[in-house]
Amino acid sequence: MKRILLAEDEEVLRMLIVDTLEDDGYEIDEASDGLEALEFIEENDYDLVIVDYMMPGLTGLEVIEKVRTMPNKTELKMMMLTAKSQQKDEEAAKRAGANYFLAKPFSPIKLAELVGEIVNV
Repeated sequence: MKRILLAEDEEVLRMLIVDTLEDDGYEIDEASDGLEALEFIEENDYDLVIVDYMMPGLTGLEVIEKVRTMPNKTELKMMMLTAKSQQKDEEAAKRAGANYFLAKPFSPIKLAELVGEIVNV
């Protein structure tokens, strides 16, 4: 079973994403802020980490930047979710080390399809 970490501070959105991805057979761990996300990443192996851009503790950008300095996590696939959908925001996410970028609002079906493409490569 593929394992995913979802770091999203909005509980309702987190629940929607978890329900969607669990229906597709993924095992999901949930973090409600950037610091909690880093702890999960340090302690576990994931096929994909999905982080919100704006979270308490550490932003999604900060989480990704820190993960990219971890010796055994540099190849971890990371997706940025964000309401900040300008080109400069996507470029900042890519510079930080995000592999994928998805702007809010998004279709849960589109997210599930993208996740399927990412983790089944």
